[in-house]
Amino acid sequence: MMHIGRIKILVKQKLEHDQSGHGFDHIERVLSLSLAFALKEKANIELVTLIALLHDVDDYKLVGIENANLYKNALSMMDQGNIDEKTQTLVIDNIQRIGYSRLIEGVRPIMLEGKIVSDADMCDAIGATGLLRVHAYGLSKGQPFFNPSVFPKSTIEAKAYKEKGSNHTINHFFDKLLKLKGLMMTQSGYKEAVLRHTFLVEFLKQYFKEQHADDWLNFLNTTIDV
Repeated sequence: MMHIGRIKILVKQKLEHDQSGHGFDHIERVLSLSLAFALKEKANIELVTLIALLHDVDDYKLVGIENANLYKNALSMMDQGNIDEKTQTLVIDNIQRIGYSRLIEGVRPIMLEGKIVSDADMCDAIGATGLLRVHAYGLSKGQPFFNPSVFPKSTIEAKAYKEKGSNHTINHFFDKLLKLKGLMMTQSGYKEAVLRHTFLVEFLKQYFKEQHADDWLNFLNTTIDV
């Protein structure tokens, strides 16, 4: 018998003190959104739940690039939750395909359940909550929020993204966040992403006006599809 409640407790213990925007509060939001999408898309609820709960417990930002692909935390937690081997394999395969850095490498979810969690995870990176998360992550890395003299690069390689990230928080909007709406894999995810994307664009417009950053406002208006 599966003990998903036990796994949720273990995930909370692992992530509840994270200050980078990838803590248990993020997991709970992704799980809630994933389950809402799963009902609309008629997906396997148990599989969606496991993928959502475990998708960040071995994230490279938390355990290091050298340990991220071992999935020791996810596998240990599933063992403790009495998850059968076949389901464990499906969960890990889906987790391996979730995340923006993997997308840059050309890896994306294949199963509906993985697509749903991917969409929910990306949705949590945008909108009002996403704005707070990206600010928290920038602070954890000691990044300035805005450096008007450094514009985003037109492309970014996966290795550079993992090792260096963006050089200031506003650049991260252009490196990643404002691209997420177009990366949704389900209709449910896309509808939610449109609302959150619009919020970010309106925030940036107001922020650049207040900063008298006319060149950035023009850059936003000419490069981003609202």
